[in-house]
Formats: sequence, C-alpha cells, structure tokens
Amino acid sequence: MKSRYRRAVFILPYIKTKKGIEYLILRRKLHWKGWEFPKGAIKNKESKKDAARRELKEETGCSVLRIKKFNFSGKYDYNKIFPDRPGIKGQTFSLYAGQVKKGKVKFDKKEHCGHRWVIFSRALKMLKFNNQKKSLRIVNKWLNK
Repeated sequence: MKSRYRRAVFILPYIKTKKGIEYLILRRKLHWKGWEFPKGAIKNKESKKDAARRELKEETGCSVLRIKKFNFSGKYDYNKIFPDRPGIKGQTFSLYAGQVKKGKVKFDKKEHCGHRWVIFSRALKMLKFNNQKKSLRIVNKWLNK
C-alpha cells in the first residue's frame, strides 16, 4: 500500500475581549503530548471551510461566529505510523481562524485532556510545532491590523 497524506485544516479559535485577543489551545494526548489548536481531516465532498467550521465545533464545543481562510498551507510527515491511520504518512493543511463565542469548552477526551484561553505571547511559547507557531503569527498579525 502506497503511503499518502491526510487532507486537513488547522483552525485557530479566538475571542476578542476588553483586554485583547485570546486564543484557545488544547492539550493533546492522542498520538503525541503537548499543546495545539484544533485541526482535523477534511471529509469526502466537504469544502475546506466547512471542515474548519465542523472541526472547530467538534473539538471545542464553542459556537462559531466567523471563519476566515488564510493563504497559508503546508505538509508534514508524522514521526511514526499510527495504527488508526493505516497508509497515512503525514498530513497536508490549510489555515483558518475561527472567531467563537466564549463559553464552556467541550473537547474530545480521547484526543485532548485540557484547554486554555491564552494571549498571543503565551500561546506561542506553549505550541509545540513550528507550523502551528507560524500559523499563530499569521492570524495574530491579521487580527491586530
């Protein structure tokens, strides 16, 4: 079987507060451990924007107010093959930001074990991977224009 890449979206959830912009990051426990923002596979016949909206709702439980697409995408290889993703060697991604309504965060306990609302500088320190850090910088620059 030929290895292939899973098509996915990265979504940065944010809220605007009196103190400024806060980002929602999730503590990952499935496949690896560390902080990330929501991401997920694009289903067959689903647009990237619809996938971003669905994944954001599924992974956070937050009401989505707005979805914004960015001209940033990439590809990465997994550091190992995952039994629940046979024939998949990595993932491609397209970047989106999602303005959400701050409320109770409900995450999938199989994938994540915690969450935090943090400002840009804190999120940048907590995120593990460079492609997510770059994604955060792009979204933060747009939000602070």
